[in-house]
Amino acid sequence: MLRTRVIPCLLLKNRGLVKTISFADPKYVGDPINAVRIFNEMEVDELILLDIEASKNGTPPDFELVQDIISEAFMPIAYGGGIRRAEEAQRLVSLGVEKVVVNSAVLRNRGLVHEISEKLGASSTVVAVDVKKDWLGRYRVYDTPAGKTTDQDPLTYIREAISGGAGEIFVNDVAREGTGKGYDIDLIRTLAPEISVPLIVCGGAGMLEHFRKAADAGASAVAAGSMFVYMGRHRAVMINYPPQRTLEGIFKNG
Repeated sequence: MLRTRVIPCLLLKNRGLVKTISFADPKYVGDPINAVRIFNEMEVDELILLDIEASKNGTPPDFELVQDIISEAFMPIAYGGGIRRAEEAQRLVSLGVEKVVVNSAVLRNRGLVHEISEKLGASSTVVAVDVKKDWLGRYRVYDTPAGKTTDQDPLTYIREAISGGAGEIFVNDVAREGTGKGYDIDLIRTLAPEISVPLIVCGGAGMLEHFRKAADAGASAVAAGSMFVYMGRHRAVMINYPPQRTLEGIFKNG
C-alpha cells in the first residue's frame, strides 16, 4: 500500500465531467460514469467528486447522479458540492458515499462541520479549503461561489474546522489548479506540521515528481485532475492513472 494516497479529483457540472484552470473556463471532458468505469479497471483506490455548479448556484446535491455513479464504482468515493445541511450529508452516505466534502457552506455556517461530524463521524467528514494569495502575497481562504478572497488565514480556519469535527482537510490552490506547475511546497510545509488530521493537497500537479515533492513536504494524500483526464502536451482527453508499480517507485525514491 502506498504511503501517500494518490487520488483523482473529478469535477462535475450539469451532470458532465469538466476540467478547469484556476477555477475558471470549465471544459467538458466526458461522462463521469464512464470515467469511473475506467478508473475501476485501473484499480484506483479512491476518488473525489466535486460538483462545482451546485455550490455556486445554491442547489442541493444531485442525489440521482450520485447514486448512478456509486452503483458503478468499485472504490470509495468522497463527494462534495451543494451540501448545506447535515441531513443532505447523511443521505449521501446512505447512497454509498464514504466521505462528504463541505466547503463554501462552512464559510457561511461554521457549525455545519460539527453537525455533520456528529451524524457521520469525523472519518466521513472532510472540510475543503480553497486558498489564494492576496495582494500582499499572503494565502487567504478563497470564497469560490462569491469569487473573492476573504481575510481569513487558512491555518486558523483549518484548526477551527478540525476542532469542529473534521477528520480530513482538503486544500486546493486556486491559482495553481489545472496549470501543471506543481503544488506550492512552501504552503504544504507550513500547514502539514500544524494539522492533526490527514491533509490532502490539490492544485498544480503536472507530473509524478510533483506527487513525491508534496509527500516529502508533509501531505498525507495528493489529488489531481488534469493529470488523470488529459494525456500528452496537447492535452488530449484520455482517462488515465499510473500503474501501482510506478507510484511505488516514485515514493520509494523520495
